[in-house]
Amino acid sequence: MLELIGLPFTTIPSTLSEPPIAGEEPVQYARTLAQQKALDIAEKNPHALVLGADTIVLIDGKVLGKPAGSDEALHMLTLLSGKTHDVITAYSFIHLQLQIVENYHISTKVHFRELRKSEMLQYIETGAPFDKAGAYGIQDYSAIFVDKVEGCFYNVVGLPISDLYSKLTHILQSNNITLK
Repeated sequence: MLELIGLPFTTIPSTLSEPPIAGEEPVQYARTLAQQKALDIAEKNPHALVLGADTIVLIDGKVLGKPAGSDEALHMLTLLSGKTHDVITAYSFIHLQLQIVENYHISTKVHFRELRKSEMLQYIETGAPFDKAGAYGIQDYSAIFVDKVEGCFYNVVGLPISDLYSKLTHILQSNNITLK
């Protein structure tokens, strides 16, 4: 998605596990994970501006992460069927040398139409749900599940591009940083 807006970047996946963080509210949980992911990479690259992000799905006060298997994916999709849920993406910018630590989040409401079990099973068989919070990716076949989005579409994809660009521009200007 960063390519969409012409930003130069190098992808370095974090090896950080994503265990539930006991006692944290969902937004803080996502913000903590995003910051920990960014810090994991920034510690190995202290002269770089690092972006870390985490997306969660929240329905009825319950956080839906990435499903561990087909049964869990079916359970998540069933929970989302016919309801509105929140997709929260938190993202962090860290530059250790310049002592920059900035954390943000965006929430988008997504409504699913009533889903048939056969549709959910067909989607699960593609393998697509297993690396996605809430067991779906709005940018793939599961787009047919969504009948309404309130807020940033790209947030649901996994990165709120407009908000991120605005915050990044401010950080770059405030710290006299030029992207290469």
